[in-house]
Amino acid sequence: MGIFKKIANALKKTREAISRKFDLILSGGELSEDFFEELEDVLISSDIGAKASIELVEELRVYARKNKIRNANDVKVALKTILKEAFDEIKPEKFNNLFFKTPAIVSVIGVNGVGKTTSLGKLAYKLKEQKLDVCLVAADTFRAAASEQLSQWASRAKVRIIKHAEGADAGAVVYDGIASAKAKKTDVLLIDTAGRLHTKDNLMKELGKIDKIISREYPEANRYNLIVLDATTGQNAVSQIEHFSQFMKLDGIILTKLDGTAKGGIVISIAKTLKVPVFYVGVGEGLEDLEEFDASEFIDNLF
Repeated sequence: MGIFKKIANALKKTREAISRKFDLILSGGELSEDFFEELEDVLISSDIGAKASIELVEELRVYARKNKIRNANDVKVALKTILKEAFDEIKPEKFNNLFFKTPAIVSVIGVNGVGKTTSLGKLAYKLKEQKLDVCLVAADTFRAAASEQLSQWASRAKVRIIKHAEGADAGAVVYDGIASAKAKKTDVLLIDTAGRLHTKDNLMKELGKIDKIISREYPEANRYNLIVLDATTGQNAVSQIEHFSQFMKLDGIILTKLDGTAKGGIVISIAKTLKVPVFYVGVGEGLEDLEEFDASEFIDNLF
């Protein structure tokens, strides 16, 4: 299945939910204040969020006046234009068809159950397919069998893995991973961290410890922090970003389970309110079902 087909299928539930609501208000005729109010309600109910929806509708009002748009049927095209401009403002730079420069250390964080370890395995496979030397680091020593799960993904992706026994010090695993990466001139070191909530103070402090070890032991490496979010959680994903941002700088997002939800509008909410770019989206359960996020393709498929 091609990339465009995968994205289209992944967004099917979200697209159908939004289309039904749009069809009710896009009945032609002249634009009116009632129309904009109804549009705002449609966007909010599509998990785009109140703040982002209000901003979008206001931008649409301005755009409609400036471009002399008077018919409701032309609004969809205008809205797509505005959204693409918003995503362009936070578009990550690419390097050799990647979102990061090598040698790179990518720390992957997120709450339990979002598909963090699975996403790491898929990402390792994707990078290896691009002829990069990749190593996984099993720094989630808190969750039972986490390192075994990551080992299975390492085997499937055919990449190296650095791990210690369950309950070991996560910082020590990261230290050994860095030593191995430097010795073997590894292109990308992917670090799995313990799933945590902002209320787990000890685990949040552990992130800071890992950060210090990386800065001390491999200062020349290009650093990236990615947060994994479950698309099915809707607006809860926004609060997760806000909480984790208090402890570390977030460079981007891996969005999972997009194919199982009607809440894909959350991507727009994050882009408009938090300005954090989506790097990758999960579009299925297979090893190859992790795709680089393309904002233009996403918006065209969404509307």
